[in-house]
Formats: sequence, structure tokens, C-alpha cells
Amino acid sequence: MNPAPYDLLVIGGGINGVGVARDAAGRGLSVLLVERDDLAAHTSSASTKLIHGGLRYLEYYQFRLVRESLQERERLLAIAPHLIRPLRFVLPLARGGRPAWLLRLGLWLYDHLGGRISLPRSEAVGMDDPGLAGVLKPSFTRGFAYSDCRVDDARLVVANAVDAARRGATILTGVSATGARPVGDLWEVTLAANPSRPAPRSAVPATVQARAVVNAAGPWVEDVLGLVPAARRQGRVRLVKGSHILVARRWAGEQAYLFQNPDGRIVFAIPYRSDFTLIGTTDVVVGEDERASPQASPAEVAYLCEAASAFLAEPVSPADVLASWSGVRPLYDDGRAEAKAVTRDYVLQLGRMARPQVLSVFGGKLTTFRRLAEHALAKLAPWLPPMSGAWTASAPLPGGDLPGRDPEAFAATVAARWPFLDASTARRLADAYGTAVETVLGDARAMSDLGEQFGAGLTAREVDYLADHEWARTAQDILWRRTRLGLVLPASAAEAVEAYLGAR
Repeated sequence: MNPAPYDLLVIGGGINGVGVARDAAGRGLSVLLVERDDLAAHTSSASTKLIHGGLRYLEYYQFRLVRESLQERERLLAIAPHLIRPLRFVLPLARGGRPAWLLRLGLWLYDHLGGRISLPRSEAVGMDDPGLAGVLKPSFTRGFAYSDCRVDDARLVVANAVDAARRGATILTGVSATGARPVGDLWEVTLAANPSRPAPRSAVPATVQARAVVNAAGPWVEDVLGLVPAARRQGRVRLVKGSHILVARRWAGEQAYLFQNPDGRIVFAIPYRSDFTLIGTTDVVVGEDERASPQASPAEVAYLCEAASAFLAEPVSPADVLASWSGVRPLYDDGRAEAKAVTRDYVLQLGRMARPQVLSVFGGKLTTFRRLAEHALAKLAPWLPPMSGAWTASAPLPGGDLPGRDPEAFAATVAARWPFLDASTARRLADAYGTAVETVLGDARAMSDLGEQFGAGLTAREVDYLADHEWARTAQDILWRRTRLGLVLPASAAEAVEAYLGAR
């Protein structure tokens, strides 16, 4: 007897895939999500770590995208206050850059285009104001400040997957969809375990059936369409690499900076964790061979160092770079010549005129994933069983139900509840898990209750939680996506975590 077909099969465990899976599961649909690698293994963990309206998109008249992004910024800040925090940006006036009147107009639009906002509005600032003095070169004396938000991108992905699973979705990581064919009103999809990942805990079915498929494979969206010969291929994706570098913290304050470069591009400089400054990003068109393991090229590193050094009082050189990462953005190819001008908006395309249906996701960004999911299900509604209405705009993500939506007060509560934790570990756990930290730490009364210590506050108890509840299977999953502690731990810690996972 064949198992019942799924209502929806989602291919891809990045932010758009998990967003669709969560939304669909919460509407009562049966959902299967398959991800060839780890959740957020590629583009969704290699972003600039921002939830933002996209100030620069105003230059390209993408008012709908900016309006939607600003509205989503408010919603996401409310449903995930542990992962998303307000961030004040300083935009210095640069000689030869955009004139002050144009920036003032753009920021006025940015303050009002999304409707009611909770964040402070933009204002003029002097670079000698308290907290700003000494950060930039003396030639920069005036500018503006405006608000956006920072985010832990990989944990945002995982939180959506956790909620999807809680609402009934099945999440299979390390599993590829290798083909699909229509059988009556259903897709018959073949699956295979990825041999480069540790084996899944349960057997992978050779085939599954689904009433509809969402192709959210990111940079591989066209490849997945190639596995579905019955689907029309209308859109094309343009692969644009964005690289980032980390250097030692360059200023004490929590403000970020947006630098205008002579080539018309902008570069962000953002406080990252307690010890680093993040500088990014680039826009480089790449080929398919760079999708799996993109690297920041020497030219990109030099470009980011030069761009930051043109503004910062303490210059940045390639020798100062402590780490880097790159992600390949699967942008919808709208025919624009310059990579920086290619739309960051998403395009959703149906592949068939009849059942079974397939919907492919082109483009998109972290900020708009929730709205993208709503739009995707609206498009698929005629080909799916009856389902309940939209619900994700106000439902907190796991861990996001903080009392008073106050992350500072919650962090203090965590420190008081488990006083044996050092301050940085207590804060990291509060920020990463929110109210789910109770599940991670439980009734522990001393560090010894948390098992083996791997360094920087990472313990066996946390590793167990990540493996049991968040699909982590390797040390890289844990150190570079679930916790980011790979930035501060030595290679020996990765070996210890890998050995521990192997012994479980």
C-alpha cells in the first residue's frame, strides 16, 4: 500500500523553501521539504545579515519592493525579536557622491513608504557627535542616520524549519530530488540520499508523490526545472556573487555605516558579534561552477578593503582580514547590464497549465521570504486542497515569544536563571534560542551538568539539542551555521565536535 501523497513537496532548504513549508504546514497542508545539503548551507547563510528595506533600491525605482520590505521588516522584528535587532546606520556625505538633498529625499521616502514604523526615523548627524567621533577620516564631517535591522540569517532559516516541523511538515536534509514525472494528478518524485552528508536517521524513500512542487533551489532553480521535463521553462536566473570580509572591531559603538563609492556602489561596515566588523558586499556575475563553494577573490577582498579605507580613520588591508564568506544570489535575469542594477525582487512562475503543478522561485531576499511564501501559496491555491488563510504575519517564530518582546530583559533573565554561565555565553544562548533556551539548558545547575565542553561556551547539551531538534549532523553545521562559533574556536574544537557527533 502506497503512503498518502503529500499536498506539497518543497525542494530547497534555504530561507524561501523553509518559509513556504512553514506557511503551508500552518494552513493544514501535508508538506515534505527536501534539502540536498544542510539547512541554509548556501546563499541563506552567506548574506550581509540584514533585514532591511533596501535603501539603494529606490535609485532603481523599485518602490513596490522597498515598500514590501519595510513592512516585512516591522513584522519580522515583532515575530523574531531574539534573532532580529534594530540597527542604526550612519551614511556620511562623500565628495562626489550623491548630493545631500537627494539623500534627504530618499531617506524621507524610506521613513514613510512602508507606513507605520517602530524604528527611529532618519536625521542629520555630525561626525563629531558622541559615539561617532574618531571613527571616520576628518574630511567627513556631516551625514545622515537611519534605521534598519540586523539578523542571524542561518538561525532565521532554522527557526522556520523548526516551526514547519512542529506544525506537521517533514524535513529531510541530505536528501536530493533526482527527478519528477506526472502520474495522473500527482507528481512522482524520486529521492536519493546525498553521499557527501552523514546518513539520515531514517531510510530515504525511493519515491514520493505530491500534488504540487515548489522549486526553491536558489542558484540551482534551473537545474531542478531540468528534472521536471513536463514543466515550462520561462524565466532565467542570473548568478551574482556577493562577498564579505571580517576584520577586528574598528569602533566601540553599535552603529553601522553605509559608504558611497565612486563607482556608484555602496558598501556596508557593520559591527558583528563582539569582536568583528563585517564589510560587504560585492556584485560579481559568476558561472554555475561557483555555486557550491564560492570564495571571495583577491580582487573582491582588495575592493572591500579599499572602499572601507576611503572612509575609516583606521584603514583596512587584506592582511587584516580574519575571515570571509561569499554567497551566490539567484537573481531573476531582468536583462540589466550591471550586476548591481539587477532586481532583488522575486518572481514566482507556474510551470504547467494543469495538474500536477510546479512553482519555481526566482530571486528574493531574506527580508521578503514570509511575504514570498504567502504569494506562492496564493498562486498554488487552485492546484491544492482547500486550506486556511494567511497566518504568519503575527505568529512568533520558535523562541520569539519574549516577554514584552524585550531581548535585553530576556538576556538578563537567562543570566539569572543559569548563573554559572559566563556573560557572553548567556547572551549568545538567549539571542540564538530565545525562549527555547529552556529546552537547551533545562535543569542544569552547573557547567558540569551540560556535558563535554568544546570551548566558547559550546557544550554537549547544546550539541545534542542541535542534532536532535535542528537537523545538525556535522561540526560545520554546528560551528558555522547554528552557532557561528567557528569564528573563535580552533580547528581542534571542530574535530572534537565531529568525534562527539560520531559517537552519538
